Amino acid sequence: MAVLDLRNLPEFTADPYPYYAKLRAEGPVHIVRTEDMERIWLIVGYEEGRAALADQRFGKDWRTTGRWEASEALLSANMLELDAPHHTRLRRLVVREFTARRIEALRPRVTEVTGQLLDAMEARGSADLVDALAFPLPMTVICELLGVPDIDRDAFRTLSNGIVTPTREQRDADPAGAMSDYLVELIAGKRRSPGDDLLSALIHAADEDGDRLSSAELVGMAFLLLVAGHETTVNLIANGVRALLDHPSQLALLRAEPELIDGAVEEMLRYDGPVETATFRFAREDVRIGSTVIPRDEAVLVALASADRDPARFPDADAFDIRREPQGHLGFGHGAHYCLGAPLARMEARIAVAALLERFPGLARDPSGGEPDWLPGLLMRGVRTLPVCW
Repeated sequence: MAVLDLRNLPEFTADPYPYYAKLRAEGPVHIVRTEDMERIWLIVGYEEGRAALADQRFGKDWRTTGRWEASEALLSANMLELDAPHHTRLRRLVVREFTARRIEALRPRVTEVTGQLLDAMEARGSADLVDALAFPLPMTVICELLGVPDIDRDAFRTLSNGIVTPTREQRDADPAGAMSDYLVELIAGKRRSPGDDLLSALIHAADEDGDRLSSAELVGMAFLLLVAGHETTVNLIANGVRALLDHPSQLALLRAEPELIDGAVEEMLRYDGPVETATFRFAREDVRIGSTVIPRDEAVLVALASADRDPARFPDADAFDIRREPQGHLGFGHGAHYCLGAPLARMEARIAVAALLERFPGLARDPSGGEPDWLPGLLMRGVRTLPVCW
């Protein structure tokens, strides 16, 4: 089987969808080479990808394979990188505190912060939508939810990007180690002075048997909630607005019928969602998908972006249509690792996009904004900046 080398392929980073279409036409599984690994099995079909996300033959805990990076060990004690029964135990403890009631209680604050950010935008004639709205909104909300003090948001953003969408320079700077150090200090402070916040609740959370999160698990959980709690929503908002600006008829439709916002956000998640591939899995045993066998212990990625453009599942899949009937997109994953924060991300995107369009009827791309600066890597899909004017 030929290997598709995705390193130094800016055309793929800017627009991977034609490449995914070609791969799907040739088969549901392919070998690719990336900056992270020389050999990864990439699953591109919808049905095959959805099945793989729930298939227990694909594991998440890399410690069982011998491919373990010591510097990342502390951060990796989180739900996203563990298998049952460890994943089940952690998710049970967190779900007890990360409740729908707690999330819904954030709605007035999300609306308030959105209004404040739009007020600041309105004072100017143009803005970078990422810096002005898409980043500060979810960052403020997740920090307040977890009880994180007023940290240097720019410094934290650099650390977070260095882990999630690293440049070559950032790969050598050990952002994971710096993030671990920060979170250890944060949790120690919460132990000394607990508050009415999610992180304090997690420190003291226990189930009926008295089970609690260990110190390492608290660091891993804080990392997952802080980073995943803002990185995905930043790109959901920015990608969604990009899609609307690129499709004037859909933008006009949403302006005319703002009640379509829920369906519009679901289409944003499907059409050009914030997560391009699910996080790494590995084959616990030889796994056959179609006519291809993925060997044991080899790395596997499910291309969510490709699955959600699969015409076998979504008619006219490359069209952006906010009236599209919901058909089970994979924007938040599937199976045991389905995104815990999906309700919060949906709420933030619905409020932010609706308020943005209401406030700025003439919203458009800034013609002096230059070429898009795409996020590197296969994990996150998005741009670093989105210059707009009105």
